[in-house]
Amino acid sequence: MSPIERRSVNIALFSTIVLFLTTGCATPTLQPPQTPTNPITDTYHGVEVIDNYRWLEDGSDPAVQAWAQAQNDYARSYLDAIPARAAIVERLNELYREGSEEYWYFTYRPGMLFALKSLPEDDQPRLVVMNSAHKRDSERIILDLNAYDTTGLTSVDWYRPSFDGKLIAVSLSVGGTEWGTVHVFNAADGTETGEMIPRVNGPTAGGGMAWTADGSGFYYTRYPYEGERAPEDMSFYQQVYYHKLGTPIAEDTYVVGREFPRIAEVELEASEDGRYYLATVADGDGGEFTHHLRGPDEKWVQITHNEDLISTCHFGPDNSVFMYSVMNAPKGKIIRLAAGETDVSRATTIVKQSDVVIKSFTVARSRIYVRDLVGGPSQIRIVDFDGEEKGTIPILPVSSVWGLTALDGDRILYSNSSYTRPTAWYTYNPDADDPAGQPQQTEFAVTTPADFSEIEVVREFATSKDGTQIPLNILRRKGTRLDGSNPTILYGYGGYGISQTPYFDRKLSIWLAHGGVYATANTRGGSEFGEEWHKAGYLTNKQNVFDDFIACAEYLIEAKYTNPDKLAILGGSNGGLLVGATLVQRPELFKAVVGLKGVYDMLRVELDPNGAFNVTEYGTVKDPEQFKALYAYSPYNNVKNGVRYPDCLFTADENDGRVNPSNSRKMTAAVQAATTNPGPVLLRMSASIGHGIGGSLDDKIALDADWYAFLFDRLRVQHQAR
Repeated sequence: MSPIERRSVNIALFSTIVLFLTTGCATPTLQPPQTPTNPITDTYHGVEVIDNYRWLEDGSDPAVQAWAQAQNDYARSYLDAIPARAAIVERLNELYREGSEEYWYFTYRPGMLFALKSLPEDDQPRLVVMNSAHKRDSERIILDLNAYDTTGLTSVDWYRPSFDGKLIAVSLSVGGTEWGTVHVFNAADGTETGEMIPRVNGPTAGGGMAWTADGSGFYYTRYPYEGERAPEDMSFYQQVYYHKLGTPIAEDTYVVGREFPRIAEVELEASEDGRYYLATVADGDGGEFTHHLRGPDEKWVQITHNEDLISTCHFGPDNSVFMYSVMNAPKGKIIRLAAGETDVSRATTIVKQSDVVIKSFTVARSRIYVRDLVGGPSQIRIVDFDGEEKGTIPILPVSSVWGLTALDGDRILYSNSSYTRPTAWYTYNPDADDPAGQPQQTEFAVTTPADFSEIEVVREFATSKDGTQIPLNILRRKGTRLDGSNPTILYGYGGYGISQTPYFDRKLSIWLAHGGVYATANTRGGSEFGEEWHKAGYLTNKQNVFDDFIACAEYLIEAKYTNPDKLAILGGSNGGLLVGATLVQRPELFKAVVGLKGVYDMLRVELDPNGAFNVTEYGTVKDPEQFKALYAYSPYNNVKNGVRYPDCLFTADENDGRVNPSNSRKMTAAVQAATTNPGPVLLRMSASIGHGIGGSLDDKIALDADWYAFLFDRLRVQHQAR
C-alpha cells in the first residue's frame, strides 16, 4: 500500500472508530465499524480477481491493528450484552474447575510411567512420573508449568524421556506460537541441566528428537538459524542435528536433511537398544512420506519414497520396522521390514487390509495392537507377529480409543471414551491369569459435573449430491420431538484425513440441557472409511466436502430435527473453511455460523509459511485446474453483495502460526459489507494465543462462553436457571 493509500485508509478508519466509540452503547443494535476498501487486482491464468481488503493482511500495520481493535470492541459490546452469557460463564467454570484432574500423553520407560497432568485450576499441565498406571500414589512432579511461568503462557509442545528415564527433554513454546525450545530436566528432582536448544519445534511442521542409548546426547529437528536462509525460508527446511550434552549448541553437528523437501515435517524414533534411528519425513500435510534409516554403521539410508504410500513406522523389539501402508490397500495394512533391511520391496505383510480402517498401531513384545475405525467408532485388534489375529479388546460401544502405549511385555495402556462417557484409562495384559484378558481400569478416570444421563446418540445418514451416504452422529435428549423446532448445531471438519470420532465434550451438556441438538458430520476429506474417503475430499475434489455438509444440514431439516431459522453450523481451522464455504454457497439454510480461526482466502493462503505445507491438501493457484477449484469454493472470494447471509461470529488468534488471522479479518469485512441481513457479523480476536494453543483456562472459558452465548442468542434459546 502506498503512503497516500495508507493515509486515506487511516483517515477513513479513524472516522469509523470515533463514530463507534462516541456511540457508547453496548447494545446489539450497534452497527459494525465500516471498513475502507483498497482494491487490488490479481490475474491467475487469465482470470482477474479483485481483492478489496488486501490491506487487512498486514497485522503489524497500525491501521489494521486499530481496525481489529474496533471490531473486537464491537464484538464485545454485542457478546457481553447477551443475557445468557453470564450464566454460561458460571456453568463453564463449574464444568472445568470442579471436575477431576486429567492425564494424557503417557510414555513408558522400565519402571517409570511419564504423563502430562492437568488439575482443574491449572492453566498449563504438569509433567509427572509414577511407578505404574495402578500406583498413582507413587506420582511426583518433574515440571509444573504453572509455577515455571506464572503468566500461564508457556506450554509443552512435546517431551521425550531418555532410555533410562533419568533425563527428559521438553519442547516449550510461549504464547501459543509453537516455536519450541528444548530444555532438559532431571527426572529425579525436576532441575534443569542448562541445555537449551532453540527452533526445534514450529507450527505445522512440528519437531522432535531421539536420545542416544546412553543418554549422552540426542538427535533433534532444527529450523534454520538467522543468516542460514532467506527471511522467507526461516519456517522451512527442517533438518536433523546431533547435540552432545554439556557442549555448546554451536558445536552441534548436522546429521541428515539437506535432501528433505522445503516443507518437510520430521519425526524421529530410536530402536529400544539405540542402534537404529528412523526419520519419518512428511512432504507437507497431504499424506506423502519418506523414511530414512540410520544403522550401526551411522549412515542414513532412504528406505521409502512417496510413491510407496507408507506413512507411520515403528521399531519392533528385534529392530525390525513395522510400517503402515495403503499401497493397494486404501483401508490400510501393516508390513514388516527386517532389521537393517533397506529394500522396502522385501517387506512382508503382517496385518492385511480388511473391511475396517487401520488408523494407528502400537508394537509390544510379541503383539501388534491395531486401532481401527469402523466408520468413526474405534476398536482394538490384537495381531501377533506372524499375522494371526488374537481377537479384540472389549471397549465401550460406539466409542473412541486414544493413546495406545506399550508398557512392559505385551501390556498396553489406552484411553476409552464416548459421546456420553468421559475418558478413562485402562491397561490390558494378555498374559494375565484371566484367559479372556479383561482390561483393568486405572485411577486415571475423568469425573465431571456434566450430566449426560438423559442424552442419547443416534447415527443416521444423509445423501450427498452425488449419492454418497454421509454418516451423521446426533446427540439429543431422550424424548426429543422431531417437530422441526429444535435449536441445532451441525459440526464438521472434512480434511487432512482427520476423522470425526466419538468424543466426550463436557461443555456440550449446556447446549443439550436446554433442548439443543448437536450433530457431527463424517464428511469426506476425513478417513472414516479409508484413504479413498480422504482423497474424495481433497485437492480438486474439495467441493465434495461442502456438498456432504450441506446434505447433512438438509437432512436435519427434512427429518424435522430443526428448520433454517433454528440451525447453526460450527467449525474451526480447516473446519472454518468448511463452514465458510457452506455459508457462501447456501446462506438460506442457516440462521447462524461460528467459524473458529478458519481458513477463508484460498487464493492467498499458500503465501503464508504454514500455508505452503497445506498445498498438498488444498492445491495451489499455480496449477490451472487447482486454481479453478480453489477459486470456485474460496469463501472470501465468493462473498456476493446483496445476499442475506446468516448471522456470523468469526474468531482468530493473534499468534496463530497455523492459520493467518488475516483470513478472519478479511472474511469479516467482506460479509459485513455484502450482507443485507441486519443481524450481527462479529470478529472476536484473542491476544497471546496461537491457534487455540497457549492460553489460560480463563481464556478458554471466555471463548467457549462467547460462541455458546452467540448461538443461544441467535437461535433464541432461553437459558434456564438451574
